[in-house]
Amino acid sequence: MLPSQTQAPHFSLTDQSNRDVTLPSNQTSLICFVKQDCPTCQLVMPVIEALHKQGVTIYAIGQTQSGNAQLIKDFDLTMPLLDDSSLKVSFAYDIDTVPTVIALDSSGKIVDSLIGFVNEEWQNYFPDQEIQWSELPDWRPGCGSLSVDPVISDRLRAEAENSPLRARKIEIASADDEFEFMFDQGFSDGLPLVPPTPERVIRMLSGTTRDPQDIVAILPPNLAETTVEKVAINAVMAGCKPEYLPVVLAALEAACTDEFNAHGVMSTTMGASPVMIVNGPIRDRIGMNSTLGALGQGNRANATIGRALRLAIRNMGGARPGGTERSTLGSPMKFTMCFAEAEERSTWEPLHVERGFDQNDSVVTLFAMTSGPVLIVDQTSVKSEQLARSMAKSLQSVHHPKAYMGSDTLLVVCPEHLDTLERDGHLTKTELRSIMQDELKVPLSQLAQDDHSGVGIPPATLANMDDTRKQGMVTKFPSDEDIHIVVAGSDAGKFSGAFHGWATGPIGTISVSKKIED
Repeated sequence: MLPSQTQAPHFSLTDQSNRDVTLPSNQTSLICFVKQDCPTCQLVMPVIEALHKQGVTIYAIGQTQSGNAQLIKDFDLTMPLLDDSSLKVSFAYDIDTVPTVIALDSSGKIVDSLIGFVNEEWQNYFPDQEIQWSELPDWRPGCGSLSVDPVISDRLRAEAENSPLRARKIEIASADDEFEFMFDQGFSDGLPLVPPTPERVIRMLSGTTRDPQDIVAILPPNLAETTVEKVAINAVMAGCKPEYLPVVLAALEAACTDEFNAHGVMSTTMGASPVMIVNGPIRDRIGMNSTLGALGQGNRANATIGRALRLAIRNMGGARPGGTERSTLGSPMKFTMCFAEAEERSTWEPLHVERGFDQNDSVVTLFAMTSGPVLIVDQTSVKSEQLARSMAKSLQSVHHPKAYMGSDTLLVVCPEHLDTLERDGHLTKTELRSIMQDELKVPLSQLAQDDHSGVGIPPATLANMDDTRKQGMVTKFPSDEDIHIVVAGSDAGKFSGAFHGWATGPIGTISVSKKIED
């Protein structure tokens, strides 16, 4: 309800004779909100009709046209029954329950209200009126106002004068197919989109307490100012639920940092794409998948959160294939790649704790990866170090077996492999990284170009090096920390996975973690 002493909204409505009636703003009066299918409204209709005949300035406001006509017929009303079938007046007065009687003073301010029917309250409010109160029940509860119906209320919020929406609404012809229209306008990643109606966008914005017009990020390559509202629009199109929106917002903020370098990631011909990993309590709260099939299809949160990030970068940032996005082959990860870490299944510190966050923080981490997940199949290793070195051999192919010191990798360890790594002495992540780097290090001379591979160090460059330099050992990855490790997947199957990175460091990208603010 609107609080007392609040100035009542001003509206003009039509009555049963189709005449315009302006709700009063300069006299003491009563406004009663009703709907025909509410038994308590039917109970009080004779009362308010009697009050009208006794000179009380009272206006009934009905919430449906057909219901209004039936009330007039059933109760032979002479009082004005105003049509609020649009429900805009009910919404403006914040009506939760019908019947609700609102009292206005001579200045048009709300001074009191009656909700539902309580006999004693109504008698006390109308002590001088000739009403047969004894013939009425002691009390009756009201019914829900149509203006608070979840579907209708979203539309009303979107249409209200104080609506938080500012984005330009695109009108399409009634005969146009809205799904085909979005394809034609280039909004889509190639899959159908959910139409971002004002009602759906309003509903999406309920997932965050942030102001819809807050600037989330400056999105490359267009350097577009991106508001919470515009992110919500793309989240709707991606198929997100409102509770996913905080994750999408945090991911977009992470993507638009200088460290992550979203413009480079999305424009490189290598086809890099963001890989999102979510940690913390929000995983369970929004139903993310970290177990069976976590990196694949079938989970709405995983699929649509990753897709929303890409749609935002596409539609607001302007990163579109054939434009600034120039990936030679492309990648399925260009649609989406987002999953949760199986923290409860792991004895290692979760990714976000490794990165300095509290265990109870919800965090999204973005990596720029060019391919994956590439399956690591080892069903026979039985010792910790044996499996660690076996898994390392699969990482030698990152970019190319002779491509060293230029990239990072994201290793997704499945639970059965994790059990093996713990079997004969628990390997920490630090130890695992060290073993893998040791397994993959080679003499510099072994990376020379030859007749079998043009990739590597040109022979002329090696010729200018002394033997000590040539025989010096080089590691596959610039540092141990460039092997990122998380746990995910089902308990059945000795199949881990690896994502191959892009260019690591200032010349390319650095992974970024961002706390998710609910």
